[in-house]
Amino acid sequence: MPLPLIAIIAIFCVGYLMIILEHNVNVDKAAPAVLTGVLCWAVYILAAPGLIDVASLPQTFLDAHATKSTEEIIKAWVGEHQMLEGFAETASILFFLLGAMTIVEMVDVYGGFTIITDRIRSTSMVKLLWIIGFVAFFMSAALDNLTTTIVMISLIRKLIDDKDDRLFFAGIIVIAANAGGAWSPIGDVTTTMLWIGGQITTLRIMESIFLPSLVCLAIPLLFLTFRLRGRQITSPVQVQNEAHHSVSKSQRNLIFLVGMGGLLFVPVFKTVTHLPPFMGMLFSLGVLWVVSELVHKDRDAAMESGMHILTVVRRIDTPSVLFFLGILTAVSALQATGLLAQAAGFLDRTVGNLDLIVFLIGLLSAVIDNVPLVAATMGMYDLAVHPTDSPLWEFLAFAAGTGGSCLIIGSAAGVAAMGMERINFFWYVRNISGLALMGYVAGSAVIMLEKSVFF
Repeated sequence: MPLPLIAIIAIFCVGYLMIILEHNVNVDKAAPAVLTGVLCWAVYILAAPGLIDVASLPQTFLDAHATKSTEEIIKAWVGEHQMLEGFAETASILFFLLGAMTIVEMVDVYGGFTIITDRIRSTSMVKLLWIIGFVAFFMSAALDNLTTTIVMISLIRKLIDDKDDRLFFAGIIVIAANAGGAWSPIGDVTTTMLWIGGQITTLRIMESIFLPSLVCLAIPLLFLTFRLRGRQITSPVQVQNEAHHSVSKSQRNLIFLVGMGGLLFVPVFKTVTHLPPFMGMLFSLGVLWVVSELVHKDRDAAMESGMHILTVVRRIDTPSVLFFLGILTAVSALQATGLLAQAAGFLDRTVGNLDLIVFLIGLLSAVIDNVPLVAATMGMYDLAVHPTDSPLWEFLAFAAGTGGSCLIIGSAAGVAAMGMERINFFWYVRNISGLALMGYVAGSAVIMLEKSVFF
């Protein structure tokens, strides 16, 4: 293997290690992700003249750069064609995420999620587990697993006083949110990536992955039903109402309906117009923006109270967006160099079975962030060989979305729960990892059964 390619792999691995050890090195994971992306492309473009045969480039491109030297032509091909082509795919995902995050944040600021959470009341631990689990499951499909985890953990703080019980519920929320997000094109960033990339379609992924995802949640809940039967939870003495008093009930309901309706409208917009999903998300954001402006007659007062959308935008988790930008950029460099294709060939030769490969990718996502894993897999396997809605992509959506639940650091939902409730890594391993693994294996088995029956 050429030395420049070894250097790119080394840069990627070091960057990945920095991401995994984020809390140990005390450097936000967005920083090494961005550096990794830039450095991978920098090394590639500098070494490109020795890696690419100019004769392999399209004649139209050669004619357009006929006055340049061979080295300049190859660097122009990498910079103008390969990099920008990869960045276009990355940008579509980022715009989608920015629009979705803004809408969700806007609904949260107006207290819209209390419409759901304030209606959940129970003292039976088993009953509450099922309620919380299924609310998180379906909410995650409509929103996303990260937002759902934040909302639901905020809820259990109002419902459960005992810290140990609350930690246990937080773990179930992580499993439920990841399972619910896997079968929806807007519920999990990895499923969204596959949807935007053309590997899956909306109705097909919902039909094929819903049952496995449901089983992934139901198996842990059934196990806990027998284990925790008869246990009661203790509610806090005082439950604080966190809704914003400056917002009327009608305003809250209006923003909730427009925001959630806009998110649910995105797949419809894509189906009708055939435009990329981020266009539908931006359309929904624009509608919500106009409605929120009309709701507040006094613009200055809205800005001061933090209810205006311009102040809401400032609360968006920008480091997470930059992390996605960096890691997707790095993966696109690996794809452009052909390293991902080589990795696919290696897996095919050593493991052979595609289903086993995807199953292992799901387990690996518990250790390594599932975003780059899915991005890498998308680059490893060609759509010409595995077309849209192929069982490979459907299984990958499930595996990457739910396999991360096996460890607390394996998903965005898990990391959010870990931060909000101060969940210890090894506590999660002892109490939740086994349940998550049971659900993951059971869901995978359902997929295998479906495949044997329908394919």
